[in-house]
Formats: sequence, C-alpha cells, structure tokens
Amino acid sequence: MQYHLNGFRAGSPDIAASIGPDHPAAPPAQVDVLIVGCGPAGLTLAAQLSAFGDISTCIIDQKSGPLQMGQADGIACRSVEMFEAFGFSERVLREAYWVNETTFWKPDPARPDHIARSGRIQDTEDGLSEMAHVILSQARVHDFYLDVMRQGPQRLEPHYDRTFISLTRDDSAEYPVKVIVEHAPDGTPPVTETIHARYVIGCDGARSGVRRAIGRDLVGDAANQAWGVMDVLVETDFPDIRLKSVIHSAAQGSVLIIPREGGYLVRLYIELDKLNPDERVSQKNITAPQLIAAAQRIMAPYTLDVKEIAWWSVYEIGQRLCDQFDDAENGGDPRVFIAGDAGHTHSPKAGQGMNVSMGDAFNLGWKLAAVLRGQSAPSLLHSYSAERQAIAQELIDFDRAFAKMFSARPKTAQDAGQDTVDPAEFQRYFQKQGRFTAGTSVHYGPSLLVGDAQHQNLAKGLVVGMRFHSAPVIRVADAKPVHLGHMLKADGRWRILAFAGEDNDLRSLCRYLGSKSSPIVKMTPRGADADAVIDFRAVYQTPHRDIDLRALPSLLLPKKGKHQLTDYEKIFSADPASDIFDLRDIDRVSGCIVIVRPDQYIADVLPLDAHSAVSEFFETVLTA
Repeated sequence: MQYHLNGFRAGSPDIAASIGPDHPAAPPAQVDVLIVGCGPAGLTLAAQLSAFGDISTCIIDQKSGPLQMGQADGIACRSVEMFEAFGFSERVLREAYWVNETTFWKPDPARPDHIARSGRIQDTEDGLSEMAHVILSQARVHDFYLDVMRQGPQRLEPHYDRTFISLTRDDSAEYPVKVIVEHAPDGTPPVTETIHARYVIGCDGARSGVRRAIGRDLVGDAANQAWGVMDVLVETDFPDIRLKSVIHSAAQGSVLIIPREGGYLVRLYIELDKLNPDERVSQKNITAPQLIAAAQRIMAPYTLDVKEIAWWSVYEIGQRLCDQFDDAENGGDPRVFIAGDAGHTHSPKAGQGMNVSMGDAFNLGWKLAAVLRGQSAPSLLHSYSAERQAIAQELIDFDRAFAKMFSARPKTAQDAGQDTVDPAEFQRYFQKQGRFTAGTSVHYGPSLLVGDAQHQNLAKGLVVGMRFHSAPVIRVADAKPVHLGHMLKADGRWRILAFAGEDNDLRSLCRYLGSKSSPIVKMTPRGADADAVIDFRAVYQTPHRDIDLRALPSLLLPKKGKHQLTDYEKIFSADPASDIFDLRDIDRVSGCIVIVRPDQYIADVLPLDAHSAVSEFFETVLTA
C-alpha cells in the first residue's frame, strides 16, 4: 500500500483527505451520478465512484438505515478478488466461513426413507483463484462498502427514507435526468424532493421503479417451485452440519445446508411444494414451524433441534431477465441504467445473485467515471448492457438447469421418470460448473474493449476477455512477495503489464511508452502523474536480487506527486517458488504485453514490439 506521496499524513492511510463539507441532510439538487438502491450493486457502484473526488455521487434508499440481516450470503472467489481491489478482502476472509468441501446425500439403498452420504468433494478446484469461496452475511459486505464510501474524499453516505417516484429525461439540459423522490422518515408526511442527474442507475431490486420508468420488463419463466430459507442455531446429530451439504430425500424433498460464519449459525434452504400455474407462495401461509418440520422429515434419521431462528423467509424460483440494461434508443447514448436484481432474477441455490449484481456494478462504475472525467466518449457506456446482459443470460440458463436438478427426486431403478435425477449425475454437474459458481468463467467477447485474441498463444493462461488471473511475484525494490493481481485496484486506471522475454530487455517498449506517440503520454492530463490514466508495470524473469534498479528504464521508476518522489513499486520478478511465467503459460522467449481494463478483465495480449497495436487500442477507448 502506498501513501505519503504528497506529504506526510498521520492516521489511517485508508482515509482519504476530505475535499468538501460533511454529508448533507438532503440529497443535492444536481449530481453527476444518482444511484437508487443500497443493495450489493448500488453499494459496489457507490464505493467505486467514491474514489473520484471530481465526480459527485448520491445514493438513496427507501429503507430507514443500513441492512442488518442479509439475505444473500455466498461470496464467490471472483468477488473476493474484487474486494481486494476495494481494500477489504482481508476483513471478509477473517470473518467468513470458508467453503472447503461439499458433501452429497441421497436415499440409503437399504432404507430409502433414510438418507446416506453419497459423495464428498473439494469445493473449488486447485489453482482457480488465490481467494476462497466464503459465506458471510450480506449485511457485513454492505458495512465494508459503506466504510469505503465514508473514507473517500467526499465522505459519501446514503440518503435513507427516500422512495423513488419517477424520472424524466431531457437531453437539452446539463443534467438530463430529473428524478422525483419522496422523503418520509419515521412515518412523517412525505416531502417531495427533486434531483437532477447526469446519469441514474437503478439498483432497486426485482420490483425496480427505475426499470419501469424506462419501459423495460423482466421476462422469463413463471415461478413454479416454493422454497423456504432459515438462518438457525441448531443442535443435531447430522455429521456434516459444518460442511456445505446437498441432501436429496426419497420422497420428502431436498435441503441445502450452508454453514454460516461464527461457528454455530447454519442456513437451511428447504424445498416445499410445487406451485400451481396461477399460485403464489404468499397464498400458502407457510410458517417457520412448517419449515422446520419439512427439514426434519428430509434429514431423517438425523435429528434437528432448532434452538433459535435468526431469520427466515419463503420465496419462489423463477428465472427472469431484461433484454437491455439501459434506456438507449435509436442509437442514442444511455443515461439511465439498471443493475443487479433490477435486470435479472433467479434462484439463490448457486449463490450467484449478489455476486453477479456486484459484477454488474464493477463493470459500469469505471465506465461512468471515464466518461464523466472526459477520458472516454459517452458511447463507451453502450458496452455495459452489451457485456452484462449476456452474462446474466448465461446465469439464467445455468440457474434453470441447476434448480431443476436440485428439485428433482432421486432416480432409482424402480423410478426413472422425467422428474428424477441421478444423484451421481448431479454431483458431476456440480463439479463441472465449479468455475461458473466461483465467478471465474465470465468471458467477454471481442468488442471495442476486448481484442480478438490473435496473440493469445503468448500467454495462454491470461485469457483475453476473462479476468486477470493473479499469481505470485516478487517486488524487486523491497523483495516483498505479492500477488500481481492485487496491484489492480478499483481506481479507474488501465494497466499495461509487460512480461519480459528471455533477453529481459524492455527498453524498446519503454522508449515507445515514454514517447509523444504513446497512449500514456497522450492520455495523461497536463500536470497529472504519469500513471494517472494508464499504469505501466513490468515483470522480469531474472531473480530479483540480480536486477539493478539503476539500470532500468526511467519509465519504470516514475517521479510523482508534489515532491516528485520515485515510485519503486512498478517492477517485479518471477517468484521461483510459483513462477508466473509457468503458472500462466507465458512465452518465456518472446514475453508479451497484457492490457488490463479497470475492472480487472484482460483487454488484449500483444507482442512486446506491437507498439502501433497498443496505440490503436487505446485510441479507440480513450480520448486525449
């Protein structure tokens, strides 16, 4: 972590210098970005934008305060990687339950009315991520995001007790989107407030008012299956109560056990009856004792004594999706967006709702910042809906198959109907889809922001269009082992990572990147640090002790800040214990350039001498 660049400052380095007054009681009349909804998507977006002191952001929510009891709990490996970019992955990993193994239970062949363990697997494959798959209350994730917002230069806080009423768009205005909200704290008579924004993002859930205001609809399968969910403190003789467990009974339904953080709390997803075509789960008047009784029947012969219920609910399974995540029409640029459940809904079985929602926001946040700061043209914003709607469709397709298999009765020799599933087949499907549920399978296709992968052979393990798969390196200046991917912070910057070839000579590349024709020079505002827009770093094959810093190009040792201090953290060496060239199959002879987007996805892999290709890429996405 780097600080003191512009002078010594005492106190926590996580807290940026404040640039304005304290949090106002009412939302501003004019704002660059208005976020509606303080769910995972809204807070991810607000936390990212809070890093930019020159962008005004406002986030509102109809609730009276921060979330206290979270509905979502599963955090995919990819999301923890993202939390590292925001600076709180260690807090998550310290508090969370780590999902290390998953067990599978099916009817005991000798006694079909009893269940027996049929399989036990490692939850996440080796090498998939340096981060774990963990379980932690959504409310705690919100807390961490709120801390990031409060510590930013604008000390951003949500404005609660605000209900979205309507929006209108007038492109002739400086702030084109007019939003009407009602403020009614503690049951007082509602007061109407008007907010004029350059951009509005609806992160306001499946019943999104913002989505309705722009004429978009969720379309998909009607709910046909009811499930209950409970966070409970239990006493049980079930041996796998502290392991993620998938249980299929012969005739009583299914249960998914998710151990929670803290060592005692457990979440139970409990299958209930199928719904009739015109029936809603609210009509069934299901009670908490009914959920407990259902779980006890499914888990026989094991006992389940519920001592305390922390939270419970019932819900319906249905997969629905918007065909577009913005208000763009007839070739015009978008001004209003939707993210998270406002654009896609699905079952919670695979633990993807919160994770995909946060991915939506991380994709959109840096793009908004780039446009608002004049670094990119407004047309860049079309890429948000194009990229994330396709990912949501993949999630819907996966969830539909996964939920169907989960709800199906176990197949037996006597019963092989269409509504049955072979438990062994379900376990194989679970393992096969491990990368999807870990969040690491997202793959953006070629576009303005993603190259055609013509030179993918230079780094086969750093796949163009997929997230940068981190690996250990040694920072040369101080010999500290670090993860290269942890250098990619949520600060809106692009990265050019140069992996040196066998000659370890990056001088030609550095001369180009330091020249007037370089995108680094062209795109950096006058007076800004050299890495303010594009951050250039290098990884050498030479052992770190054999690298002479004084002999390296000055571009790798830039002088920054008001004192023009040298930045010594741009240069790395392969870690001999876990060599990044081997781990990511990087061509040792030729080396390569890896261009990484601000959301940590790989934009392209290029040869070290492809100077014109680097220029051409950045000229399409950035403006001088």
